[in-house]
Amino acid sequence: MRTHVAPFGDFLCYCLMPNHFHWLFYVREVELVLPNVGVTRSSVGVTQSHSDTTSGRADIKPRTLNDSIGILLRSYTRAINKQENRTGALFREKTKAKDGWGNQYPSKTQTKYPTPVLRWEDYGWTAFNYIHHNPVKAGLVSHPEEWYYSSALDFAGSRKGTLCNQDLAKELLFLQ
Repeated sequence: MRTHVAPFGDFLCYCLMPNHFHWLFYVREVELVLPNVGVTRSSVGVTQSHSDTTSGRADIKPRTLNDSIGILLRSYTRAINKQENRTGALFREKTKAKDGWGNQYPSKTQTKYPTPVLRWEDYGWTAFNYIHHNPVKAGLVSHPEEWYYSSALDFAGSRKGTLCNQDLAKELLFLQ
């Protein structure tokens, strides 16, 4: 998650479940340089390009956030399959990204955000609580802080996790 996804923004919270996961992720504004065109523009979105600054090769296609999530999922699947001596998919459904500003899934062609369905603070707070209470709803634990594989422990002050940007989460979700 740190290697493949975090370069595009900040995790606000997460929960890893036995057969799925949830992230509340804030995509930062990044500068997009279009290769072979010489155009630079500023843009925001889940399909934002993340350029390869180490190679300096113009013929290498910039990696998108979507590409990076795909790499993460494939790598994780290969590791678990090797560990468990098995083959096949780990996740039942395709991974979906829901834009908090609209009641739709973002696409590569989306250029403007729609009018918010909910105010961000309502949507964000609802998503934050839903994510942390997912293990409780599934009957795995009685309280969110009992689930080791989520950021609930960090927000409760019981663990000093560094994956989530707690300051930004508190600022955006009005937790302060």
